[in-house]
Amino acid sequence: MDKVNFSDKFKKFDTIWTPKIVAESNGQLIKIAKGSGELEWHFHKNEDELFYVFEGELTIQLRNRDIVLSPGEMFVVPKGVEHCPKAKPNTHFMMMEPASTKHLGETESNHAISVEDQEWI
Repeated sequence: MDKVNFSDKFKKFDTIWTPKIVAESNGQLIKIAKGSGELEWHFHKNEDELFYVFEGELTIQLRNRDIVLSPGEMFVVPKGVEHCPKAKPNTHFMMMEPASTKHLGETESNHAISVEDQEWI
């Protein structure tokens, strides 16, 4: 068991929209990612998804409104709700979700990362 320094972890990668696992707690994975531009519309049938912003600005687009997150703010997308993350350049954020959660739900995309291929850092 070691403490996690998020600043140090974010320095270890440059890729966008590729979550990196930093910890696990009670079957939940704590992941960090960098974003820039827009991902894809998707939903998670059985899992909520928590987003917390460290740096930049992350917009969680919903079909009926946008949730704009600044550093220090978080939002939970309820299971079954279609959403599309959009980030200003150099946005750093954290997600927390069950370990079984597929990156983009059932959405087919070149950005999708399988549960098995998600990297620990």
